[in-house]
Amino acid sequence: MSAVAPARPARRAQPQITLTVQRTEWLTPHLVRVVLGGDAFDAFTRTQMTDQYVKLVFDDAGEPVTRTYTIRSVDEQARTLSIDFVVHGDSGLAGPWAAAARPGDTLVLGGSGGGYAPDATADWRLFAGDESALPAIAAALEALPATAQGVAFIEAHTESDMLQLNAPVGVEVRWLLRGEADAGSTTLLAEAVDAEPWREGTAQVFAHGERGAMKLLRAVFAARGLSRQQLSLSGYWAFGRTEDRFQAEKREPIGIIEPVSN
Repeated sequence: MSAVAPARPARRAQPQITLTVQRTEWLTPHLVRVVLGGDAFDAFTRTQMTDQYVKLVFDDAGEPVTRTYTIRSVDEQARTLSIDFVVHGDSGLAGPWAAAARPGDTLVLGGSGGGYAPDATADWRLFAGDESALPAIAAALEALPATAQGVAFIEAHTESDMLQLNAPVGVEVRWLLRGEADAGSTTLLAEAVDAEPWREGTAQVFAHGERGAMKLLRAVFAARGLSRQQLSLSGYWAFGRTEDRFQAEKREPIGIIEPVSN
């Protein structure tokens, strides 16, 4: 008779907080920053993870639905936090809300998390992602020491979607422009990373974005011999899927990105 594994303790539900829109700023034609603050700011728990995310709660036809977004930055002195939203017209739920947000509007934030922070012992770093990963990549670049070495590959629509990022001199930022191709429909990221000469020393990799692109990158990183400890790899969304379907597929074979085996 086999032993029965003990049940995992239930996760403690994190309290929701309601913040107020202080201002918005269009960074590019498809990226808007929403700055949030208010009395509940003190209840927000900040971590040291540069990919810290929160669950945002929206009302969809009377039903509460959640969307996951990265915290771009936190200003403790001003008691505000910023979230960058990708906007593609009226598509989706969070993007249109952010595009129409005005000072005084409110937004409910639920549970938070995160799993990546720059490793001070790494010899060099590689970042790869599309616009959905841009906030996390930008935050990580700002957290690097001035002596850091590496490269960041960021896929975007056109030159108008390129941002000036605050990266150390030794970390090159390369924009991969897909032009009229749909986001999530190209192999730009995997091809660029695969063609990049691998540097000597210990690498730390952060690769997040469209699920199919991340699966292609997983094969590239496995071929490079990366260990699990060196790699943060995750799909933020999936081409042709709604957010709800994408989340549901995380428990299905199609939605699983196998970790590297080394």
